[in-house]
Amino acid sequence: MRVSDGILGNRDIERSKATISSTSTSTSTSSRRKWLKRRETWLVVLGVILHAVYMLSIFDIYFKTPIVHGMDPVTPRFNPPAKRLVLLVADGLRADKFFEPDSEGNYRAPFLRSIIKGQGRWGVSHARPPTESRPGHVALIAGFYEDPSAVTKGWKANPVEFDSVFNRSRHTISFGSPDIVPIFCGAVPHSTWNTYPHEFEDFATDASFLDEWSFDQFQSLLNRSNEDSKLKELLQQDKLVIFLHLLGCDSNGHAHRPYSSIYLNNVKVVDSIAERVYHLVEDHFKDNRTAYIFTADHGMSDKGSHGDGHPSNTDTPLVAWGAGVKYPKPISSTKHSHCSFRFVDEHMHDAPTPIEWGLNEIERVDVNQADIAPLMVEEVEAVVSNTKQILNQFLRKSYIKQSNSLYFKPFKQLANYSAVLDQIEQLISVRNYEAAMKLSENLRSLALQGLHYFQTYDWLMLMTIITLGYIGWMIYLVLHVLQSYTSLPGNISRKEQAVYQRSYSGKINLCGCLFMGVLSILLFLEHSPPLYHAYTTMTVFLWTRIISEYWSIRAFWKYLHGRKFNYIITLVATSTVALFILELLVNSFTDRKLYTWCFLTVGAIASLYLLKSIPWRSGIPIFVCIACWFLSIFTLMPAEIPDNNQLVIASGAMIVLIGLVARWLDLHAERNKFWLRISNHEVKRPKFPMLFHLQVLLVGLSLVMVSLSTSHRTEKQELLAVHQLINWSIAGFSMVLPLFSANGLLSRLTSIFLGFAPPFLLLSIGYEAVFYGALALVLMAWILFENTVLYLSKVKKSSTSIKNVEDHLTLEHDTRCLQLSDVRIPLVFMVLFNVAFFGTGNFASIASFEISSVYRFITVFSPFLMAALLIFKLFIPFLLVICVFSAITKLNQLPRLGCYFLVILFSDVMTIHFFFLVRNTGSWMEIGNSISHFGIVSAQVVFVLLLFALTNVYTKDIQCNSVLVSSQKAM
Repeated sequence: MRVSDGILGNRDIERSKATISSTSTSTSTSSRRKWLKRRETWLVVLGVILHAVYMLSIFDIYFKTPIVHGMDPVTPRFNPPAKRLVLLVADGLRADKFFEPDSEGNYRAPFLRSIIKGQGRWGVSHARPPTESRPGHVALIAGFYEDPSAVTKGWKANPVEFDSVFNRSRHTISFGSPDIVPIFCGAVPHSTWNTYPHEFEDFATDASFLDEWSFDQFQSLLNRSNEDSKLKELLQQDKLVIFLHLLGCDSNGHAHRPYSSIYLNNVKVVDSIAERVYHLVEDHFKDNRTAYIFTADHGMSDKGSHGDGHPSNTDTPLVAWGAGVKYPKPISSTKHSHCSFRFVDEHMHDAPTPIEWGLNEIERVDVNQADIAPLMVEEVEAVVSNTKQILNQFLRKSYIKQSNSLYFKPFKQLANYSAVLDQIEQLISVRNYEAAMKLSENLRSLALQGLHYFQTYDWLMLMTIITLGYIGWMIYLVLHVLQSYTSLPGNISRKEQAVYQRSYSGKINLCGCLFMGVLSILLFLEHSPPLYHAYTTMTVFLWTRIISEYWSIRAFWKYLHGRKFNYIITLVATSTVALFILELLVNSFTDRKLYTWCFLTVGAIASLYLLKSIPWRSGIPIFVCIACWFLSIFTLMPAEIPDNNQLVIASGAMIVLIGLVARWLDLHAERNKFWLRISNHEVKRPKFPMLFHLQVLLVGLSLVMVSLSTSHRTEKQELLAVHQLINWSIAGFSMVLPLFSANGLLSRLTSIFLGFAPPFLLLSIGYEAVFYGALALVLMAWILFENTVLYLSKVKKSSTSIKNVEDHLTLEHDTRCLQLSDVRIPLVFMVLFNVAFFGTGNFASIASFEISSVYRFITVFSPFLMAALLIFKLFIPFLLVICVFSAITKLNQLPRLGCYFLVILFSDVMTIHFFFLVRNTGSWMEIGNSISHFGIVSAQVVFVLLLFALTNVYTKDIQCNSVLVSSQKAM
């Protein structure tokens, strides 16, 4: 007798002549299934832990803190010309909006322009991604770029302590945002600071009053000093830092965009505040020993967001004047003086000053954002002091690494650093400042290279361990799928395993434990971090388990060796196609247009296949083609989603129309046997017959609220409490209703589609609402394609076929073994799941999060709630894809966990590719994107599991009318 062996093809089964009692068989089957359930639970837990641990490896490789502790500061050998510093930071202020004139030819910052032309220096400060408030302020105040480990803190807390201008001051005075000021002043004992309440940060209002609040607080403090002798004495000390954080431009940029009148007027407000602060300080101290710096932490994109490395986010204005600052230097060239300087993104910023700025005749001095902290010092001595400080960091890091390493490789380029320092001192003593400056800069550059060398000292070891771990995990996953979900296991290797497996596995496990212990001792002697032990332990454990499965691997190899050559060709061809699709998905992270070509091609091929296969006249091939081609349009659209409420409302009407058509098909399915599998009228009727009408009503009501909420906000009114309550109620209530729908495949999926439509529409601002409907059409096309394949296979199957599930005791009664052709289902799922990522933007880019999407639910600034709403909006398309994937596994009687493990396997093929694509050279934007791509794909394994668990609430009771289809002969 010949039956299918699932993924591997066909095999001969010799049935035992002995009679086995039904009771014994039932007991064996039950025991086998319980064992499989325990093993899969353990395997899922292992997968989650493995990916969580291995994903942390990028923090040890790329996000390791560069801060070095245990050094004494290098004191500059000169008296600073300034007694106090006033730092004005206009959060979210773009350089072009600050320098350019308005439509009437008037400049928006007349006071600071007068400073540029007659009193100080100006330029553009170039920030580094991520262009967020905390990293930007760390660069400004501490003089270095954000500690990378702060990414795990959401840029809200100091994961490690670092030095800053505030720490080195005798006293710091600060007023501004509750999200910025406490981070830098909360732990500084010699500081006076205050912030406004979080409730003041309302995106529905003009936020320029926040800047006025900061100025009023500072003015009030100076006025109090006239009556408070202690306060007056404190203010008269040297090393006084005054920091005013002006949040207005950032809030107005998010809410109204940087080209709005509100944002542009806020530029005038901060200029006015700068003028008032200047006159207030000069009138109060009257000693001309105050230095002033006006700048911004980051810019603002045209769509009202920031975070990436676009010039609109990285280029910010810089104006410095006062004690110790040179006066303007006229030039005849149109280019600024530092045209050969390389900034933090490794690109040359030698673009000429725009003519409309009107500053072509004044020297422009551009700087890196982190260079603003030491800006107010004497040049030669400052460079020498800075070089010595960096060199001390290098020496400290070299000492720590050497003391902890069994085999140490030094940084040879700095072997003679002491001689270079002596040479610099000699040049200064003979007043050859130019040569001393050049030599100091060269030494500083070498010290920075040395710091980078020790920063990546363990890079090769970690990459090797993690790579072996991923490969081991994928091999172990393949072995599990072959043993548990195909008809290969059982009789091929069970007899051989029974003799050798137990003793062999014990020896292998003992050797694995000994090897793991040796590695742990070596890592302990080198004082390696605990995660290093976790990486090596996980990798050694996986390979120990693989080697212990030697007899299974040997049996599998023998089985392949005995197969026909045509079967090997089919297996290789299938693997090649799968790898091609996965490589397409990898490249789609950097080029969304690949999905357009993918769906254009798939739409044509699938429709031609159906047209040739379906023996009767049908509109299904045309529908599949149109649905795929319609979805292909969206990846050609820009990631920046423009506001278009009319499009949102129109897409709501399209969603209702799709629901009506699906409902009509569900009600008229009895007329055609083809539809009976996806529309089963013998299953449980809905408890609420009017449920569909209620869901359509909620979709319509959400469209009304889209219009009302947006119109009120655009009129500069606050979000009405009643609108907010209605929006939250609609979104929450609509997502519960699908649980009460009929449990036929089509009726339940239609209800889920309509149930998640209201919250998605309320969170939409433009064409992404249309994407929701287009994705649903493609998912419906996928269901129809699988239903057609299943229907045709049932018609063609031989009447003598039997269910191979009878010979596979580990599968449930309503599932069958996996076949080689079933690989298409997890592959299609991977494509659609990634389309949900990039269909309307770039999930890997911080700037793709359009914060205005949440304004119908909340306008008062609340970062965690707003982020939760944005992530929920992004996850809704994923929920649809997973619900359809679960339904298709039920339609085909496939083991869902088996398909899930194949999804994990395919995801890890992409993960290991992205692991090698992580960059440590090039622009910081490219480096950040490569790391985020790795993190996203690696995390897919975890949150796909969570989404499977969540969607199981909606899909667990879906029933299909199809009978178990016999496995077909593969060849």
